[in-house]
Amino acid sequence: MRGQLLVCITLALWCGIGLSLIGLDFGFLIGLTGGLLSFIPYVGSMVALVAALGVAIVQGWPNWSLFLMALAIVGSGQFLEGYVLGPKLVGGSVGLHPVWLMFALVAFGALFGFTGLLIAVPVAAVIRVLARHLLSLYLASPLYRGRSGEGPRADAATRSDLSTLRRK
Repeated sequence: MRGQLLVCITLALWCGIGLSLIGLDFGFLIGLTGGLLSFIPYVGSMVALVAALGVAIVQGWPNWSLFLMALAIVGSGQFLEGYVLGPKLVGGSVGLHPVWLMFALVAFGALFGFTGLLIAVPVAAVIRVLARHLLSLYLASPLYRGRSGEGPRADAATRSDLSTLRRK
């Protein structure tokens, strides 16, 4: 929750300040609303995009420069959210690597649609915990160590890798 809240606040400030700087009427309010609604996938980005572009068309008609600047600000905000902020902040707070987080979002989104996007991060975190627990059980088992209880002879690098895994 904390990671997603940080993403929403950062996106709200990005869009709000950016839209205000280009001179869009109600730009800060539009950015703030869109950023805070980005807690719900697709809703926040669509609200910010439609509202900003609608106001930009009305305010800047017949000149398209305000429209294009608003599109660039909201689009860059969505790029930052999807490829930088989300994987770093949400994945970091859950303990998942950003690549695994993006993989989980893509896989669960493809399999289960919108619902999959909502459950992707918690399920990926549960899978991570179970995988680490099963790995530690396997490393302590006679199957890995051999029947006599002695493990395979390992050099110093392998032993340090195993101790790092056990600490995590």
